[in-house]
Amino acid sequence: MEDNRKRIDAMKREYEQKQMSREQVHALKNRMEQAKRDRKKARTRVFYRGFGAVAAAAAIFVLLPNTSAGVAHAMSNIPILGRLVEVVTFRDYQYSDPRNTADVQIPEVVVPGEEKDEKIQKTAEEINAEIQAISEQFIQEFEKNLEMDGGYQDIMVKSEVITTTEDYFTLKLICYQGAGSGMQWNYFYTIDLNTGERLALKDLFLEGSDYLGVISANIKEQMRTQMDQDENVMYWLDDEDVPEWNFQSITDETSFYVNGDGNVVINFNEGDVAPMYMGVVEFVIPDEVIKDIRKEAP
Repeated sequence: MEDNRKRIDAMKREYEQKQMSREQVHALKNRMEQAKRDRKKARTRVFYRGFGAVAAAAAIFVLLPNTSAGVAHAMSNIPILGRLVEVVTFRDYQYSDPRNTADVQIPEVVVPGEEKDEKIQKTAEEINAEIQAISEQFIQEFEKNLEMDGGYQDIMVKSEVITTTEDYFTLKLICYQGAGSGMQWNYFYTIDLNTGERLALKDLFLEGSDYLGVISANIKEQMRTQMDQDENVMYWLDDEDVPEWNFQSITDETSFYVNGDGNVVINFNEGDVAPMYMGVVEFVIPDEVIKDIRKEAP
């Protein structure tokens, strides 16, 4: 066990020498989270007015702006689910020179057809505003760094539909930012197709149940099992040296989604519950762990 600890410590030191410092990681994460909070301070229509100005100012860098509905729908990259929801490319931002690279494809959730479900439409607009705010934050920082004319950087924004069932539609937004070293963030947007509203973790469980505690306990159990089985795996858990880093519990703000099998999956971005070299980590919560507190499917 002591040899394993020494090896992990050596891996941590090696990684930290090549990657961002903990302070840099927190600074980047805070900027991305601020973009999400900004969504709550402005309505969707305000965002679209502001976005137009940003897009015009950045036009010199954009190779293929998707400005028409026809172009956007032609670039749709995922299947339609019962004609209720689909995803198209809202904006394609590309830039490349010997020191800088940007590959940004901003998705947009749309509700096709003339007779749109008003609740789903409203939810889609809220999701789109948040996605576009996050993506624009990446682009603005990229362009700001271009003006400094120093160093190397690359950014990437992609999306993936990971759940299309009768009950749920989930879009995953993948964001990467690198400057010598790199960091990835994943964001998940789930629409409950039965209610038309964005799904929150609490919506899956019986009122008054301790779903946060139950799920957190299972995650800790999975962490310990993984560390016992693989000496290269490390989580911030049961660490007496830096107890303030130890994972305690998820919250209602923790990222999650429901996969195609109906399992609740908890997502942690780089640096949240483990050293950066562990990357983005996910935990599938077994059905038997939460079956007594989970609501029945509609």
